[in-house]
Amino acid sequence: MKKKLLLVGVCGVAVMFLALTCFAEGEKAKEEYAEPSAVKAVGEEQSGTGIKIWVDTGGPVGCSYGTVIYNGAKTAANDLGCEVEFVYSDWSSEKMISNFKTALASNPDGIAIMGHPGDETYAPFIEEAVKKGIVVTCMDTELPKMMNKYQSYGFGYAGTENYAQGRMLGEEAARRFNLGKGDKAFVWGLKGKAVRGLRTVGIIEALQDAGLKVDYLDISPEVDADTALGTPILTGYLASNPDCDLVVMDHGGLTAQLENFLKAAGVKPDEIYGAGFSLSPATASGVRNGYVDLVSEGQPFMQGYFAVIQLVMAKKYGFTGFYIDTGGGFVHKGNIAIVGPLAEKGIR
Repeated sequence: MKKKLLLVGVCGVAVMFLALTCFAEGEKAKEEYAEPSAVKAVGEEQSGTGIKIWVDTGGPVGCSYGTVIYNGAKTAANDLGCEVEFVYSDWSSEKMISNFKTALASNPDGIAIMGHPGDETYAPFIEEAVKKGIVVTCMDTELPKMMNKYQSYGFGYAGTENYAQGRMLGEEAARRFNLGKGDKAFVWGLKGKAVRGLRTVGIIEALQDAGLKVDYLDISPEVDADTALGTPILTGYLASNPDCDLVVMDHGGLTAQLENFLKAAGVKPDEIYGAGFSLSPATASGVRNGYVDLVSEGQPFMQGYFAVIQLVMAKKYGFTGFYIDTGGGFVHKGNIAIVGPLAEKGIR
């Protein structure tokens, strides 16, 4: 019996010793892990402090789509503490290049561009920026060659895959409105604009595959910059084509004007189906009032927001470029009550 008691006592002491040892080692590990230097560095100040960025909003001042890009980029700048200079290009490829040259001359830390001019046009200027240590990233329209070449330098993309987004809108419109052989659609787009034009191509091909006859018109540079100028163009088309069943605006600003266009043409709510891209207060009104029936949303707020994050993360921490598809599905009467108030705030 004494031997057993002695053995139990020894075992108890051993267990207690091991427990105390493990506890001490655990406490030491906690002390060593509590605040690593990297975490301290991130927590001491905003990650974008001292970083200067230029952002091209794409459109003119006050543009419904460009304003949401601005709001997203501005929100990210406030969240990260960086400084942002905004420029406006009237959706002109020439102005986008001119603004990029101006940005280069100011030697910022990063530049967020719209991809409309295309890979070949941008190539020499992006190369110059990279050589100067300026990070470049892209929004709204892809620059696949530039991303392939400079992704390791922080070149990313926030936007949608243009052809796929156009294709999905065309297919959804045909399905939702039960349109097919014998029906007619009018598509107003930008088919001739490099990668940006692929969205228009996707719309047209999807509608044609569904059996519709498609009339297409290219958006002129003047209407691209000032969408209100499109009123007589659409009203004239509808007057000559009273059998039109669907109008599709491959342009956020023209989609925002669609209610005004159709009213000017004497079209009653839901008399002709209207579809387009990018939510705005005016577009939300069109949805509620029966003039805009389907909107494919590329969520430009997130394009501006992620572009600024990309530039700050690449400049400060050396992160490589990321690809974010900001496509947000479809807006229509069934969900406008939820997302409409956000459009009024310039978020959606």
